[in-house]
Amino acid sequence: MATIEHYMEQLNASQKEAVLENERPLLVLAGAGSGKTRVITTKIAYAIEALKVRPWEILAVTFTNRAANEMRERVPNMVDPEAANDIQIRTFHSFGAWLLRRYGASINLSNSFTIYDDSDSLSLLASCLPNFKRSELNPIAKAISLAKDMDLTPDSDNLGQIRRDYNFPDHFRRYQERLRQVGNVDFADLIVRSIELLEKDSHVLNQLHNRFKMILVDEYQDSNISQFKLLSKLVGPNTFICVVGDDDQSIYRFRGAEVENILSFPEVFPNTRIVKLERNYRSTANILALASHVISHNRGRHPKTLWTEREGGEKSKLIYVDEAKSEAEWVAQELKKSGDYSSSAVLYRTNAQSSLFETVFTQKGIPYKIVGALRFFDREEVKDALALLFLLLNKRDEVNFNRMVNKPPRGIGATSQAKIVEYAQQNNLDFIEALNQTPLTGRAAQGAKEFYTLFKEAEELIEGDNLHLLKFLLEGSNILNYYQEEDRRNHTDRLDNLTNLGNLLGDYPFGREGLILFLESLTLDRTMLGKRDPADEFG
Repeated sequence: MATIEHYMEQLNASQKEAVLENERPLLVLAGAGSGKTRVITTKIAYAIEALKVRPWEILAVTFTNRAANEMRERVPNMVDPEAANDIQIRTFHSFGAWLLRRYGASINLSNSFTIYDDSDSLSLLASCLPNFKRSELNPIAKAISLAKDMDLTPDSDNLGQIRRDYNFPDHFRRYQERLRQVGNVDFADLIVRSIELLEKDSHVLNQLHNRFKMILVDEYQDSNISQFKLLSKLVGPNTFICVVGDDDQSIYRFRGAEVENILSFPEVFPNTRIVKLERNYRSTANILALASHVISHNRGRHPKTLWTEREGGEKSKLIYVDEAKSEAEWVAQELKKSGDYSSSAVLYRTNAQSSLFETVFTQKGIPYKIVGALRFFDREEVKDALALLFLLLNKRDEVNFNRMVNKPPRGIGATSQAKIVEYAQQNNLDFIEALNQTPLTGRAAQGAKEFYTLFKEAEELIEGDNLHLLKFLLEGSNILNYYQEEDRRNHTDRLDNLTNLGNLLGDYPFGREGLILFLESLTLDRTMLGKRDPADEFG
């Protein structure tokens, strides 16, 4: 393994300056293609090798899974791989999940909580507002998520800036109360409930202050108000804080990202040192000149002068066309000229624009792949299988209970289903126990008994082979036969998808903890499946 001196020699002067500053709060303004990931990973290696910071005292947080994965891959090549396993390298949301799994009991949150995705959150909101159409619920759900990202609660005075609706605070409150009642969290809750935890439990806060001596944040320009608040609480009196970002690359304001987090960093953390990474290693001079000219008109930015040694380069073109179809045809024509399809990409602003490109490409015989089409984990059969696992871990999970209690049909219609949910809420029961106690008759009673028995028997298997557990649930719920028949009837491959899901689950350890790791990894980062994060060990 190369020495830290070797890695330091590969840095330019500004990059070295950023690595060597480890006393004052540090704001690294990293222009596009300026080697920011190299700076962060070298800084981690330098802290361990030269400053003798212990690996578990380092927390590195990113905004995207891609950046976190890149760091996880690079760091073990620069320090002892065993030491690298002890470093916390996570996205903001993954760190929130890590925190809540360990200390959530302080705020009455079980460590087996389910993390609801957008679809699950919408289903829960629908149960809170049964008279609303799905199209009416979508903007409410988005507003609730944005409010949480901005650290607003149902009682905040300025909720009107999120949604101008007199009833919105009540909708927000009902949703949040139901979410807590079922013992689960949505994505935004991973941050706001972590803040709640640190505000209510000073013992946990002090424990984290004593543990993390160095906190590094990548892609800081994309952090939102709640994430900044969480970060501020994690910084103790002896914590070194370094954030890396580029205000010129802030593109997530529609999700609540707050570029002011970068602009105001020196005010929040006095005596901040600012280091600018201005050398671009990625682009040619022509592209860089065009990008710099456009971004220079942005208001509220730290001025930077990006430069590169890659002179010249092909010039960019701006093409005007009269209509959308002409645009697609021009792109197809250019692709045909080059013939290099695998090295080409078409970016469009809205999904609705893709249909024209698809039509023209098909006509011209141009092969293409749509990135972001229906994902594996969004497929109905996969979500059904996962719902059974989520429900087994948290039997108060209303969304996944409602999804699976009568699928395939077992006589528990909408009326009986509502009766079970109401009985559970009135008697403070989980939904599986409510199946056993709710007075039902006929086919509904039989179906409830079968589903109850399935989960009671599955509970006995939860500390064993999770692949066997999944097969038991799929067979016992009759989901396996249900999709087998659908494959036969419609010539689909849904059973293959369930097999693939089982293969992915097989990469994780046996037992409840392995099952939680699996479900959490796919919820937080679907690209990480099969790449277990050693830092996720419980303890």
